[in-house]
Amino acid sequence: MEAILKFNLDNPDDKIAHMRCVKATDMALMLWDIKQKIRSKLKYDEKLSEAEFHQWEIMQDEFYSFASEYGINLDELIQ
Repeated sequence: MEAILKFNLDNPDDKIAHMRCVKATDMALMLWDIKQKIRSKLKYDEKLSEAEFHQWEIMQDEFYSFASEYGINLDELIQ
């Protein structure tokens, strides 16, 4: 199978769409790093107070909620 994306880089909307495609992997990797940072804080940071731990849990829930809302499954994108 083959897919070809074509953009008219003289068209401002196409230029933005092209940049989104070009930077999609970088964005997925950034989101993966954020997910891993949150996981690491919850799993390994023994210095967190109970309140701080709860805030990180809320952040993790929000992260997964946003990902779900947008149909993003990082495990499908990062292998």
